[in-house]
Amino acid sequence: MKYVDEYRDGALARAIAAEIAREANAGRTYRLMEFCGGHTHAISRYGLEDLLPANVRLIHGPGCPVCVLPMARVDQAIDCARRPEATLCVYGDLMRVPGSNGSSLLRAKAEGADIRMVYSTLDALRIAEAEPGREVVFLAVGFETTTPPTALAVRAAEKKGLRNFSILCNHVMTPPAMRAILDGAGEDEAAPVMIEGFIGPAHVSTVIGTRPYEPFARDDGKPVVIAGFEPLDVAQAILLLVRQINDGRAEVENQYIRAVTRDGNRKAQAEMAAAFETRDTFEWRGLGFLPASALRLRPEYSAFDAEQRFGLELRPAKDNPACECGAILRGAKAPRDCRLFGTVCTPDTPMGSCMVSPEGACAAHWTYGRFREKAKQSRAKEGAGV
Repeated sequence: MKYVDEYRDGALARAIAAEIAREANAGRTYRLMEFCGGHTHAISRYGLEDLLPANVRLIHGPGCPVCVLPMARVDQAIDCARRPEATLCVYGDLMRVPGSNGSSLLRAKAEGADIRMVYSTLDALRIAEAEPGREVVFLAVGFETTTPPTALAVRAAEKKGLRNFSILCNHVMTPPAMRAILDGAGEDEAAPVMIEGFIGPAHVSTVIGTRPYEPFARDDGKPVVIAGFEPLDVAQAILLLVRQINDGRAEVENQYIRAVTRDGNRKAQAEMAAAFETRDTFEWRGLGFLPASALRLRPEYSAFDAEQRFGLELRPAKDNPACECGAILRGAKAPRDCRLFGTVCTPDTPMGSCMVSPEGACAAHWTYGRFREKAKQSRAKEGAGV
């Protein structure tokens, strides 16, 4: 398969890993955060960590938009869905995200709420057109990647005169979260996570370009390498970061040149700017309330704002105190550090959002990593004569 298999070549991956091992200074540790959940998934799926030397450590970041959605916002969506006149349209991986008191959208649907899984905003628009007697609400979640389609849907609804369509907006932005990670934001006011470089997100960067990451390199001295989702993309990005750190450089490099430019997709940016404005503050799971980190509809599109249309409130909500999802999202802990992981918390019975979405660190580790880890532990015991 042209242009896919080429980026999954095992021999090339091992060659890049060998180069990383040669160039990584044995006297230091390289702590690199992959921000995007797609990268976390690829790293676990293809076993990239197994190819790296022990002193090159990958730290999972808050790059899964379903994972960073706080419980209060999940509860708000459930409240909206339970309104008798409402039809809530959602992406499938949102259905099982835990809300308060054991609730979820899946449970609300089982109890009679009209909740429908869709593949795109266009699906929600079609439902609104086909059922004018229903109040159709699209639960809009995602980073900059999925924001332009939501903007287009709102503007299309206005042109079509669909007064029974609205969105529950939870779109968030990547650079403010990266800033929060570096500044040590967190629900428990923990010390900042030590990070020496970022593997920058792929799809987000196709929209916003590489320019927004330049302050992290220029002002914070943290190199950023934008990488594609294939295993060779990620491996090459790690090599480029190791080289920058060895050279004492901090630059924004674009490994994903086949899809990303410095200025990004200006048409998509214009669509976003036409429909949305920046919120003063927004809550992120694991990071707390971050200023200027999320979007809301502009006043001229307020008729399509479900929060205003239905007077939906946000009630304070707390995650399961035994769940380490918040710490995992900001890179302070790994999935295996959570005592719930793999016991009471599995993809079938998720206790936190990191185990729900396929891009969540816990779900990826469960699916691809736990068996390798057990095998490594067994080999270590054998080697020690245990």
